[in-house]
Order: sequence, then C-alpha cells, then structure tokens
Amino acid sequence: MFTPVTVIQLRVVDRSNPSIVSPTVTQNVALRVSLYTSKRTAKKVVRFHGYVTPPNSAIYTGTKGAVDAITQALAKELGPRKIRINAVNPGGVETEGFHALGFSGSDFEKQMIAQTPLGRLGQPQDVAPVVAFLASSEAEWITGETIRVAGGFR
Repeated sequence: MFTPVTVIQLRVVDRSNPSIVSPTVTQNVALRVSLYTSKRTAKKVVRFHGYVTPPNSAIYTGTKGAVDAITQALAKELGPRKIRINAVNPGGVETEGFHALGFSGSDFEKQMIAQTPLGRLGQPQDVAPVVAFLASSEAEWITGETIRVAGGFR
C-alpha cells in the first residue's frame, strides 16, 4: 500500500503539479545523496516552500500543505537512519525569481508588505542563517518541522 521514499521512482510523482513536484524532486535527489554519505554522521535535508494564500489559490495553497505533510512523514520514515527532514517557509522573499515573475512594484508586492508585521519583504540573507542552523549539529533534535522565516507574514 505504501512505498518507502528510498525506492520511489520520480515518474510516480504527479508531474502536473510543480508546487509538489519541484520540492519532491529536490528532496529525492538530496536524500539519495545523503544516503550515500558516511553512516557515522547524522544527515539532514532541508526543504523550502512558502505560503501565500490570495483568493483563488486553493490548489496552490493545498500543495504547500502537502509539503508540510511530506516533511513530517519523511521525518518519521527516515529518523531511524539518523536523517533529519525539515522545511523552511520563507514567506515573501525578494529573489531573482520574484523579479522575473514581475512581482517587484506590483500590487501583489504591496499587499504582501502590508500583511507582514515587519513591514518589508525578506531577503535571502534573512533566511540563510535558519537553513544553516537546521543543517548544523546544533539542530540534531529537530526533525519533521516547518520553520517560518517570514517577518510575521501569515
């Protein structure tokens, strides 16, 4: 009925939904790499995703919930192998992709900033320390968690 992630073929993943496929493919590659590393050290895979829930986004928003569920399930499945699985929810972050999609200066950007208690978009350097922490030995008791790094954006 269920298949361990270590034997799932990428073709099994529903390619029609990039919101789930992209993090799942990334996770699968990272997981396969970490399974081949030294067995003496704890391995960790950190996933990224964000929640933006504007009107008419039920499917998109649902896929982000799926990332949380997959993160929790994989943490349980891979914990016995000392592999930690966590996700980072960065909220609105000004990246090259943000600009490429035309969000810079848009009403969408203004709405995100207005809904963010810290009053600005995040920058990659706002998120990077949390990712570094989750990948460090200082976080070896953390698995199956989604950490929001979003300036209070909900």
